[in-house]
Amino acid sequence: MTTMQTIEPREVPLGGLRAMTVRRTLPHRERTLVGAWCFVDHFGPSTTPMDVAPHPHCGLQTVTWIFEGQIEHRDSAGNVQLINPGEVNLMTAGDGISHSEVSRSDNLRGVQLWVAQPDVDRAGSNGFDHFVTPVTELPVMAGQATARVFVGDLAGAASPVRTFSPLVAAEVELAPGTAVDVAVDPDFEHAVLLDDGDLTIAPGDALEEEALALRHADLGLVDSGREHIRFMSGDSAVRAVLIGGVPLDEDIIMWWNFIARTHEEIVAARDEWQADSGRFGTVEGYDGPIDRIPAPEMPPVRLKPRKPRPKLVE
Repeated sequence: MTTMQTIEPREVPLGGLRAMTVRRTLPHRERTLVGAWCFVDHFGPSTTPMDVAPHPHCGLQTVTWIFEGQIEHRDSAGNVQLINPGEVNLMTAGDGISHSEVSRSDNLRGVQLWVAQPDVDRAGSNGFDHFVTPVTELPVMAGQATARVFVGDLAGAASPVRTFSPLVAAEVELAPGTAVDVAVDPDFEHAVLLDDGDLTIAPGDALEEEALALRHADLGLVDSGREHIRFMSGDSAVRAVLIGGVPLDEDIIMWWNFIARTHEEIVAARDEWQADSGRFGTVEGYDGPIDRIPAPEMPPVRLKPRKPRPKLVE
């Protein structure tokens, strides 16, 4: 059984008429979840400003991690935070929250990730975490490698941000000509997003033919049951993001900015946002061209749950 697979990104606009372009790998028709991670956007380097007006979320957590630049986060719970490289922003939506995201620098590069909250927790209160991550040296077979762990724990480092299922996320940097076996939880399924450089990954005990050579913005999937993931850089330095988690064995419905379990819940969330009912609150201090992003029209078909995690191709 092949335990690895590559998802290539697709380009989508983010933020309206003057949108910056992002490269999206999750969700994908072949994969909905990696652990509870359900959404992966990779952006930059870009001089097009990020200006995403207030918009709602429910049933998920947003995780913002940037490599270059600065983003201003504002949410309806009153949190205002400038995000810099090496700092993680995690916003918990619970039953409902809204927020805006605006770049405050000339260049921007990073990732935006979502986590699906388990059914038992998704109707809870919203929340906010911000954490400055230290650099951790990784034990290498050759070369030099470091990690910044911004969710969960890895290589003896841990992040205090709150999650509702076991998860990990880390920025991994390799000097040219580096090989390192990163110890991972075998109960987790994992994915590696390549931001920059020349990277091949493989399960630590893999045969050579199981290795994946990743291209820019590719997402390499590694199924559960592995205790190590080998990272190997070529002639150029590498920057990548490793994510993983215990499989979330729940069927979810994702539509626009909402995660739910039934079609009716999605309709209700959309209607409440459109009616400005108070469920998602109000973002104060946003000074963009529109006050809030209206929800798109519902599709003319009934929304169906996405199966969580089809096995990788045999």
